[in-house]
Amino acid sequence: MAQPAEKAYYRFLVLFFNCLLTFGSYFCFDIPSVLQDQFQGNLTCPNATAINRTVDCVEGLGMSPQQYNLLYAIYAWTNAVVVILAGFLIDKLGNRFGVFLFSFLCVLGSSLFALGSHFRGTPYLLPLMLTGRLLFGSGNGSLTIVQNRITAFWFKGKELALAFGVTLAFSRLGSVLNFFFTEKFEDKYGMQWTLWGGALLCVLGFVAAVVVSALDKIGMRQLGLDGAIAEDSRKVRVQDVKLLSLRYWLLVLTIMFFYNGIFPFIADASKFIQDKYSDYSQKEAAYVAGAVYDSSLVLSASVGILIDYVGLRGVFALACAVFTLPVFGLLAFTFVPPLVSTIWLGVTYSFAAASMWPSIPLVVPQPTLGTAMGLATSIQMVGIGVSNLIVGQILGTKSSEAKIPLWRWQRMMIFMLANTVCCIVASVLLNIVDRSQGGTLNKTTKRSRPAEEDAEREPLTRTQEEEEQNQTNSINS
Repeated sequence: MAQPAEKAYYRFLVLFFNCLLTFGSYFCFDIPSVLQDQFQGNLTCPNATAINRTVDCVEGLGMSPQQYNLLYAIYAWTNAVVVILAGFLIDKLGNRFGVFLFSFLCVLGSSLFALGSHFRGTPYLLPLMLTGRLLFGSGNGSLTIVQNRITAFWFKGKELALAFGVTLAFSRLGSVLNFFFTEKFEDKYGMQWTLWGGALLCVLGFVAAVVVSALDKIGMRQLGLDGAIAEDSRKVRVQDVKLLSLRYWLLVLTIMFFYNGIFPFIADASKFIQDKYSDYSQKEAAYVAGAVYDSSLVLSASVGILIDYVGLRGVFALACAVFTLPVFGLLAFTFVPPLVSTIWLGVTYSFAAASMWPSIPLVVPQPTLGTAMGLATSIQMVGIGVSNLIVGQILGTKSSEAKIPLWRWQRMMIFMLANTVCCIVASVLLNIVDRSQGGTLNKTTKRSRPAEEDAEREPLTRTQEEEEQNQTNSINS
């Protein structure tokens, strides 16, 4: 009689709670973007309260554009450092260690960030909020690695991109709800309660970590794989990084350059829309900026199914970069309604996420997947962190500038264009190398047999591949 862990409903139960791991943290990540005016608003406003603000004066934390962008940069830089170690530790110590530690860091970081808002007008505000973002970044980026590792274990072959797409859709649901409800909540209850509400959602992620950890442990025990996986984990070494393939590194660069044009733009999109299109209120601008995530939420699962059926992951990665080029040109040099550009960007982002990240398990061996994901996330965050700092410099450092000049915004969009061009170059090289090494990423037919699906993973060495096959045979016998 088949064990519950062998049935489809068990895998999708794991997937559901696995998706909830990052729902709250993705909600928290972009709260500053929605409340950008409040973060950069004046410390005091005559005759203004949280509910009755004047048009010309927004009471807030008094941050400059450079300080505001530093909140995103420190998140990215922290990820760049921590996720490398985190990925290796997950490979060595297992998924359950990772979900508990990193979900707790999300709770701690978001709570400290909310606490910092109580020190408005004091020297403690920025250090506390930056420390909170640092801890939050340490947890959220690493938590995504564990999430992807769990997904890649329970879903392989024809279900892989679908599972990644569903996971992304749940995460982006948190981002979408943030853009829709945070500004309304802040209007009614104020910034401090809003930030504490985000911290409470991170507690939901910690609860999900407890559940998914139990399901993962029970499922692997029923499948008889807990011992074999533990043995594989003990064999993982830091030196194995040197054996990762050229395809992997080109894929990582493709991801980095694509995301360099997404996240830094979203961080400042609300302010950009208000500055360039004067008839948009803060609430309307937040809705328009959030359309990137709206599109991703709607499309991620269906795009995952499409890519699972069609294949051609490398081709899709290149096409996403090419079709992203016009977005930043429209934003910089035309007055086409910004909703057109943000929806367009959301569509290309959905295809990119569903084609790029699920490609990593196909070009690295399973035992080192956490390390590979950690390195990929680290390099991605290095790029995003640098981009956030550059954008902060381009937009200026004076908090007294209520409206940033259009020419500064145009320079920012040109910088986004440059990153997209670099993404095109990296993805072209990726497709060339993949074709010369067997075309794993661009296979157009589904393989249904488990042995064939696992064979698509790239081994570190031939000896390790043979050892893994022997272990599988002994388990089956």
